[in-house]
Amino acid sequence: RRPVRERAVEAAAQLVAERGLGAMTLDAVAERAACSLPSLHTVFDGRDGLLGAVYERYGPLPDLEALTADPPERLEDTVLVLYQTVITAFDREPRVLPAILADLFSRPDGPAARAMRAYLPRFFDSLARLLLPHVETGRVRPLPLPVLVQLLLGPMVTHILTRPVLEPMRSLDLPPVNELCELFAEAYVRAVTRPEQRGAR
Repeated sequence: RRPVRERAVEAAAQLVAERGLGAMTLDAVAERAACSLPSLHTVFDGRDGLLGAVYERYGPLPDLEALTADPPERLEDTVLVLYQTVITAFDREPRVLPAILADLFSRPDGPAARAMRAYLPRFFDSLARLLLPHVETGRVRPLPLPVLVQLLLGPMVTHILTRPVLEPMRSLDLPPVNELCELFAEAYVRAVTRPEQRGAR
């Protein structure tokens, strides 16, 4: 059989996607993964460690770190790929990111927040490697990195989380997701570039 770690991460992700973060107890994971409770404690050092492993596998971090190895040269291309990466992470099955974010916003000191804090340094480091070179060249305004990241992710994440509610409202005529990436990328570049640098390549 596959290793306990692999089976448990997959089982935990399925539970989170199906029933929310509250359903991801170690007992439920052990039953679904066909492993013992002590083995989960040994491998993950508790529920928070298991949730961190789920975020590691199904969140955007691995894709972001891979992107930093060979980033696009143009700011426009970088931002577009970042949005596509976010969309991919949200659509990855099982869909755990919406449940994790729901818990994060409702309980800032809960397990999702603790898991996210463990990865935030790596997350911000990846985005810094992708965005700050454009600040150093003078193309992008020297905003604090957290602000650059919030401006980048806030609109797209809000759209992803609200889209299932808005889609049944046919009068809104939501664009396809691939077009949205381009629209959000164009808006972000216009928001963060210096006025004299707009239109520069």
